[in-house]
Amino acid sequence: MSRSPKVAGIILAAGASSRMGRTKQLLPFRGQTILECVVDNALASSLHRIIIVLGHRAEVLEQLLASRDVAIIHNPHYDKGQSSSLKSGLQALTEEIDAALFLLGDQPLVTPEIINLILAGYEASPSPVVLPVFRGKRGNPALFSRETFPRLATLKEDCGARPLIGEYAERILKVPISDPAIHFDIDTEEDYRQLLLLEHQ
Repeated sequence: MSRSPKVAGIILAAGASSRMGRTKQLLPFRGQTILECVVDNALASSLHRIIIVLGHRAEVLEQLLASRDVAIIHNPHYDKGQSSSLKSGLQALTEEIDAALFLLGDQPLVTPEIINLILAGYEASPSPVVLPVFRGKRGNPALFSRETFPRLATLKEDCGARPLIGEYAERILKVPISDPAIHFDIDTEEDYRQLLLLEHQ
């Protein structure tokens, strides 16, 4: 690419936190909520723009983020699983966007530095799929180039983008990350307790 690629961050934060039993996006962490941490980390990175996909308790979460320079998308079908939110985010992208980085709304430890390493990997070698890897195991956030968008738009049910990992296996760029944060999300109360132990680190 003759210019730096423009990558949008799409934060998937529509879920009902059914395993947790309460809205994990609103749980406190480091003086704010988990979702605010995720959004602020994305805003502090080199992402071109930030899109947040909301569903469960969208009104409360949108109010929380009102002062931030982000685009908010409502996914009325969030109960159909992550793929529905992924597609909602894609539909909000404009033509100048070269790729989308999908961030999870329950990964507050993914720093701007991690995000920028993934973006740098994509800029150096614009593969259709770019994945962060810690100790040989892939994690999130995951980047997908515009080439993959038509295929992403056909995804069904709660599979996320996993089917594309297999389909593009030979062309995936794996970016080594020296931080286990790419593997850590908040699904259960035990996960949240572990997160709070890291609050002041």
